[in-house]
Amino acid sequence: MSEPAISVRGLSKRYNLGAISRHTLADEMTYLIHRIRGRNAADHMGQVRNKAPSARPYGEHAKEFWAVKDVSFDVNPGEILGVIGGNGAGKSTLLKILSRITEPTEGEAVINGRVGSLLEVGTGFHPDLTGRENIYLSGTILGMKKAEITKKFDEIVAFSEVEQFLDTPVKRYSSGMFVRLGFAVAAHLDPEILVVDEVLAVGDAAFQKKCLGKMGEVARDGRTILFVSHNMAAIENLCSHGLWLDHGRVKMLGETAPVVEQYLNTSQAMTESVSLRDRTDRRGSGRARIVNFFVTNDTNCRQAVLRPGNTYRFHLECELNSPGPTLQNVFAAVDLKDHRNETVWLVSSAFTHEAKTLGRGITELVCTAPDFNLAEGTYKATLYLTCGVNDHLDQISNAAEISVEGGDFFGTGSKGSPTHCRTLTRASWSTLSL
Repeated sequence: MSEPAISVRGLSKRYNLGAISRHTLADEMTYLIHRIRGRNAADHMGQVRNKAPSARPYGEHAKEFWAVKDVSFDVNPGEILGVIGGNGAGKSTLLKILSRITEPTEGEAVINGRVGSLLEVGTGFHPDLTGRENIYLSGTILGMKKAEITKKFDEIVAFSEVEQFLDTPVKRYSSGMFVRLGFAVAAHLDPEILVVDEVLAVGDAAFQKKCLGKMGEVARDGRTILFVSHNMAAIENLCSHGLWLDHGRVKMLGETAPVVEQYLNTSQAMTESVSLRDRTDRRGSGRARIVNFFVTNDTNCRQAVLRPGNTYRFHLECELNSPGPTLQNVFAAVDLKDHRNETVWLVSSAFTHEAKTLGRGITELVCTAPDFNLAEGTYKATLYLTCGVNDHLDQISNAAEISVEGGDFFGTGSKGSPTHCRTLTRASWSTLSL
């Protein structure tokens, strides 16, 4: 077997929070001399503090912060590793270390190949140089000859769609233009390893789709990609493996789907059932009440976040309050509303004529919804119980908040556009000659 393209062992990066900046070159030199002579550097910083009241002490007063701690993993040639985690999880720090921008505090990262990085808008570009000049500069930094860069030049410009501004200094580019040109350069100048951070979120939907397609093409050519994104649909569609970072440490590493699923269910709300027993803002006769609500997947695991294309079960635990051993002809409904308080998704047992019977104690009504098709967003659930058509037993508005993460519903890496629609529909297109 060939050696890994990236091999990381015990990688850690520490920062000192509250550590003082020493203001001038003279301060830096004096500080260094104190350290070499074995004197207390913190005492020297007290002298600096007298000159600058806003300065804060260094040394024992500084707090250590480990942005990345004891991270180990391998990435094989041609593999795409998706790196996920919340804000501040250490994703960008990890990529900066692998791109040789930041030096690690501990551990090692062995990189076997030329690295092309797109970590921040304008990374590697000189602001006073034109787009044309920066293309050649980036290629030279990657170790390419001018003839190699020229061979790829037209392809880079066409992909970036900034030809009109090619001879304009990039400091005048918008953030979107920066990203277009930066990604085009990083992806087309033949790096063996491509490192891409969340910057693709700056581009529009069409450009993001083009970038995802290009990264897939790069991987099929046998090159390696590290991809950081909050777009779980893109991660699942593009990446063969996932790395979940949490507070700088590896929380989970493995095949993409289970890593993403576990990350979403751990990082969001509503993992437990929503107790509705004490809700007083309900309407209805009260002969039966909904006392609990939760959602599970097709393996009966409670879900914190729903994803389009999956099968879910909506559980309503109901309690009978009317006299008699049972209450028959009961229907239930789950109504999901968007931020405008408009219904965008509704399931009701009345639609399918599935009347149920409630007994004494708790009766659980379960609605199974295959191929869940809500677009990404946050929704409020309104729950209903009726007896027959006209007898409203219970209604609770805003009973629970449902989070929907954009999943790979279409199998293309696109999560749809929640700004255009709230539901997703599978469809196919064809051309007819008339």
